[in-house]
Amino acid sequence: MPTLNKIRAALTPHRGPFPADPHLTPLRAALTAFFAMDGFLFAGWVVRIPAIKAQTGAGAGDLGLALLGVSAGAVAFMMLTGRLCRRFGSHAVTTASAAALALSIVLPPLTHSATALGLVLLLFGAAYGSLNVAMNSAAVDLIGALRRPVMPSFHAAFSLGGMLGAGLGGLVAGSLSPTVHLTLLAALGLLVTAVAGRSLHTHPAPVVPERRTATAESRPSDGRAGRGRRLVVVFGLIALCTAYGEGAMADWGALHLTQDLDAGPGTAAAGYAVFALAMTVGRLSGTALVQRFGAARALIAGGTTATAGMLLGALAPTVWAAGAGFAVAGLGLANIFPIAIARAGESGGADGVAVASTVGYGGMLLGPPAIGFLAEAAGLPLALTTVALLAAVAAVIAYLTRRAHHTASG
Repeated sequence: MPTLNKIRAALTPHRGPFPADPHLTPLRAALTAFFAMDGFLFAGWVVRIPAIKAQTGAGAGDLGLALLGVSAGAVAFMMLTGRLCRRFGSHAVTTASAAALALSIVLPPLTHSATALGLVLLLFGAAYGSLNVAMNSAAVDLIGALRRPVMPSFHAAFSLGGMLGAGLGGLVAGSLSPTVHLTLLAALGLLVTAVAGRSLHTHPAPVVPERRTATAESRPSDGRAGRGRRLVVVFGLIALCTAYGEGAMADWGALHLTQDLDAGPGTAAAGYAVFALAMTVGRLSGTALVQRFGAARALIAGGTTATAGMLLGALAPTVWAAGAGFAVAGLGLANIFPIAIARAGESGGADGVAVASTVGYGGMLLGPPAIGFLAEAAGLPLALTTVALLAAVAAVIAYLTRRAHHTASG
């Protein structure tokens, strides 16, 4: 299929010179800004959860239900966003979703009950999920035009934005109320949206001629269309394995260090910071990795590395060995999600990104509660080994589907 041939080249090593197109550089910068802003705003909200919990008077159970509103809103709008991108274009939907995210972040500190908090978090989650699908869809278009596998660099920007947002939030938490803090973040988010959104609208999405004809050419072959849909689900499952690990580490990694290895609060926080930093470093080097070895090999290597690292992190007898395991796991997990989303975009365009994102973010929903139930039954160290298990599953799936694109286009 021409579409798959076109964008497969963007995710495999390219040995010739890349065609120069001056308008692609500002497009890449604008999309990078949106990814960084997304991570920055989300982290800013997360660090104010304890204060908002106290303000609403919610217990742990009620707060947990309210926080599910973020995930529920995100998953509900991800599939809708794929259709919106087809109708209005991924650039327009990215800009609108980013503005909605910035505006919705001011709502949680205005609530005074767990019920009200859950309702406004549905809106926040809807904007968050919509932005993630739209900007990933725009990124898939861009990597097709650049003929370079730059998707990991966008997700590195998200990680860097998240680290900056969390660090800044920690610094101002003692001096600014959640309302003031999140209002300032909203203003900054709207400013970034206005500047980066103007660049997106000034420089329209790259048009790939093959995409205009791919639909017509694929109609006679239902088998090829069906194979493309199956590939989207496969890559969504690979993304799920990564999101499961990220969610589990965010919620349970520090607790494992304190509860099972007697680490102090500072050391436990540093343990998760090492994991997050390793993921960021891994994503910064992801483009070079995919160019050198190809997407399939990068997925296989990432899943295998994450498996080994997480087994060490979960079962190590000392804090320092566990921290080393967390770092190795972060390096391994770093590029699996962005590569899987990019490959889903190859097979299904904006709808492919939406489906794979919905399946993938399901892992973020599944991970923390699954770890909790398993920890009660068998202990937290054993429960955390499921992160290694799913990373191994991702590696196996990537190995079994390593020739999928050659088959689909052959």
